[in-house]
Amino acid sequence: MDPQQLLELAQAAGAEAAEVYQSSGFGRSANFEANRLKQIESGDEQGVALRVWRAGKPGLAVARGPVDGALLVEKALALSAFGLPEEPALTTEAVAVTDAVSEAVPIERLIAWGCEAIDQIRTAFPEVLCSCTMSDETGSVRLINTGGLDLHYASSSRSGFVGAEWVRGEDFLQVYDGQTVLGEPEPAAIAEPVRRRLEWARKNSATLKRAVPVLFTAKAASVLLGSVIAALSGRQVYQQASPWTQRRGEVVLSPLLNLHQDPHLAPYITPFDDEGTATRALNFVQGGRLETFYADRRTAHRLGLSPAGNGLRPDLGSYPQPGLFNLIVEPGSGSWQDLVGSLKDGIIVDQVLGGGAGLSGEFSVNIDLGFRVRRGEITGRIKDTMVAGNAYALLNRLAALGSERSWEGNLLTPALLVESLAVTGRGD
Repeated sequence: MDPQQLLELAQAAGAEAAEVYQSSGFGRSANFEANRLKQIESGDEQGVALRVWRAGKPGLAVARGPVDGALLVEKALALSAFGLPEEPALTTEAVAVTDAVSEAVPIERLIAWGCEAIDQIRTAFPEVLCSCTMSDETGSVRLINTGGLDLHYASSSRSGFVGAEWVRGEDFLQVYDGQTVLGEPEPAAIAEPVRRRLEWARKNSATLKRAVPVLFTAKAASVLLGSVIAALSGRQVYQQASPWTQRRGEVVLSPLLNLHQDPHLAPYITPFDDEGTATRALNFVQGGRLETFYADRRTAHRLGLSPAGNGLRPDLGSYPQPGLFNLIVEPGSGSWQDLVGSLKDGIIVDQVLGGGAGLSGEFSVNIDLGFRVRRGEITGRIKDTMVAGNAYALLNRLAALGSERSWEGNLLTPALLVESLAVTGRGD
């Protein structure tokens, strides 16, 4: 059903204001398991969320697939009776939008990319079993409201992910990596990090049982940075839950850290948020000093901030709330070799089991994939090892940041070298 007609139905039924959020997506993937093509998948999904205000109260109803407009309006208005009174949060400013859509990739090419990535690994390690997914996705969003706003954005992306399982007797090792790009993924670039880690893991090494320097790769950096993302949320600040609620303008992290968001940085380009607000760059932390927080329109108003396009819907059936499109950590000056070479005795954390630190900053995680470093050399993989500490304290005691960065989800970060962290495991 046309979104404009849905708005007209809502107003005719008694809505004082209304908003329609319409999304659609189509994707195809080639999936490999145990070194062989297992299946080819394709799927599309469509959904629409209608948000209305009647008698000053909001109501939200969702439909997926074919839409019965009258029924959707009826549901949204009925639910508004249970909402809390509020002013309609409608955006009216136009946003300049340029779509980022490319031609669909033939399924044969997705298969070829997967085969190439697996061959890159098995040429060096023929005994491993590889899994792989190569996908091509296109999605679009349209947001229209009774304030006159009508926005549309469409984009395409390609993703490649590969994993390797290596069984040596009772020793089981799993390594994985991947990338998401707007253009074409590079199978060799996807496979190389996996191959490199398998090389480091040829031997097992005794772990440590004391506080030592720890190098978190970009893949594991979210163990620490998850707390920062939570603390920067305007919702947590408004609720007085963030440890940084009263610390804007103060130094809260190591002077080595500079953090910002850039909604126009590929591959996560987003011209407007789920409220229709134009997105813009934000500097969160400069030289360790807290500059601002991210917030949706309502939260930004409560905190006295200018909306920057950070109102995101976790799903169609949710109201917009503070969210990040990406978090960018500025790199340091040390190469990977420099960081490893600086460790006389320490460990590298690359993959962990379980979540990282939350808003409190406290964490205790098992290392799924980690390595021992002695006298600046990686000596082998460590097993049965845990690390525990407080993310905020550790991010105030950074020894160095790497010069190379990689995307891990919507987090672009270098490796982080922590001065000292408690490690428990089978000792020397």
